Amino acid sequence: MSDKKQQKVQEFEYKAEMKQLLNLIVHSLYTHPEIFLRELISNASDALSKVRFDQLTENKTEEDGGELKITITLDEKERTFVIEDNGTGMSEEELIANLGTVAKSGTLGFLQALKEQQPEKGGIDANLIGQFGVGFYSVFMVTDEVTVETKADDAQGCLWRSSGEGTYTIEKIDREKRGTRISFTLKEDAKEFAEAYRVESVIRKYSNFVDFPIYLDNKRANSITALWQRPKSELKEEEINEFYKFISVDYQDPLDHLHLSLEGAVSFKALLFLPKEAPMDMLYQQGALENHGPQLYVRKVMIQHECKELLPEYLRFVKGVVETEDLPLNVSREVVQNSPVMAKIRQILTTKIIGWFESLAQDHPEKFRQFYKAFGPVVKIGLNTDFTNREKLIELLRFESTATEEGEFVTLREYVERMVGDQKEIYYLSGDNRQQMLSNPNLEYFRKKGIEVLLLADPVDVFVIPSINEYDKKPLKSIEKADIDFKAGDEEKKDTLSKNMIEPVLRLFKDTLGDRVEDVVESHRLVNSPVTLVGGKDAMDPQIEKMLRMMKQSDMPGTKKVLEINPSHAVIKNLAGLCLLNENDPLIRTTMNQLYEGALLLEGSLEGTADFVSRMNDIIEAATKQAKS
Repeated sequence: MSDKKQQKVQEFEYKAEMKQLLNLIVHSLYTHPEIFLRELISNASDALSKVRFDQLTENKTEEDGGELKITITLDEKERTFVIEDNGTGMSEEELIANLGTVAKSGTLGFLQALKEQQPEKGGIDANLIGQFGVGFYSVFMVTDEVTVETKADDAQGCLWRSSGEGTYTIEKIDREKRGTRISFTLKEDAKEFAEAYRVESVIRKYSNFVDFPIYLDNKRANSITALWQRPKSELKEEEINEFYKFISVDYQDPLDHLHLSLEGAVSFKALLFLPKEAPMDMLYQQGALENHGPQLYVRKVMIQHECKELLPEYLRFVKGVVETEDLPLNVSREVVQNSPVMAKIRQILTTKIIGWFESLAQDHPEKFRQFYKAFGPVVKIGLNTDFTNREKLIELLRFESTATEEGEFVTLREYVERMVGDQKEIYYLSGDNRQQMLSNPNLEYFRKKGIEVLLLADPVDVFVIPSINEYDKKPLKSIEKADIDFKAGDEEKKDTLSKNMIEPVLRLFKDTLGDRVEDVVESHRLVNSPVTLVGGKDAMDPQIEKMLRMMKQSDMPGTKKVLEINPSHAVIKNLAGLCLLNENDPLIRTTMNQLYEGALLLEGSLEGTADFVSRMNDIIEAATKQAKS
């Protein structure tokens, strides 16, 4: 009897690289042990898909297999786990090919990937297992021995068993029904996977949209319909909103959604969402979107929860699901970064999403306003990273301006359409907030002439707007630069100082301020203020300089500015008079220093106020003393 048994059970030895692989899985790939269930369900789904394909192509009926399904049975007390499907099953040869080796997917390639990867705390990333089709072996993270009973059509049943220690056995068994049954006892530290609620949570996380029912202890576990597979006309707003909340873990309904079903060079379906609000860290925290993205499915099996390869970084706030059948499920379960299919899907998705934004702007302006308020700063980043869609992104830009009310916006096209006279430049001013910018002396000329100026309060603006250079052949110019094209005679100044009167004032200003300024010149932009500071043609934007200082780069030398003085202002006239009487009068230099630091205060770059206040008191004392006398 024992001899007969010995002949029935065959023992096989894994190849050397296979032993190395199993050792890594058992001892290192423990960071995400729940992934074993995703892999087993994916394999079962593949087997069921083959049966359904045969039924559809060969006009077969559900003979003795019954409903195509996946069944999971747990015993919490005994820590046993059983997963069974009535899919194609495997013959003895297929068992050896599929479970005895992983040559089909490349064991050596997998091992090489592990060597190249930098292991982080907690072990090697278990997600690599799906990329090379070795998902079945992830089961050894949670058990010491696995038994596989299987039967293919027109083949005898087989039982495969292994402890992952270097060998496996195969024996013929009597099994009537087609399909595969995998059973094992969970390790003590993996006993959580014998609890129904834990297994159900993993199913909902990874396999909720598998196109076959999954029964957990005789109860349906994957209950949500794959909405993106259904025609747009059949979708109800209520179920769309609930689906969004499920995948995004958001308590609010989405702002809007986009349903796509495309066939061509690549075919895919997608259901994408715009959240109503953006998390604070998403807007300005560097790298906040780096590893975000929609969920990627292949044949209703989740391949990646956050697939960053699907979208460029500036669009990764878009939530949703993308499914394609153009990626092979059993080979590339994790995203292959260099996949031409993924590159094409990314290109099409990006174009469709930007078109979606354009439609919102045109047909739903209030909804677009809410979207832009939440995600405009992120979208702007695309100007310097996505040059293919740069022109479209420029058209999406919105700004407050001196011609809009607070909270109202203007596009660059609208700005150009209402430019006055022979205006040839688009003007902008950057600052911390609208109120601060409106009090900037550099605006005075433009407000007097009725020339609109864009107000850039978003910190991202100072990095991306100057890179536009021009729009509709009109240069974009900061009004804080010295190279603004002021028209001769436009100043229309009354009772202004003559050249002979202004030159001594300019000379004394230069002598007093020294190397604190680049130059001191007569101003053509000031109307009501005595002085202002502007940058040279190649000077750094003051907002950028301020942010760099806030980023603890305080040792960076400040950019020297040009001080412009208003020869028609009473203070400058009074200084000119004092210069004629006695240019050594200390009040002159005290006043000049105070005017300079006052300009610094207005632009938000005065570092210390003690000297400013002390000097102001001296000037007040001198003024009140003269009044008293």
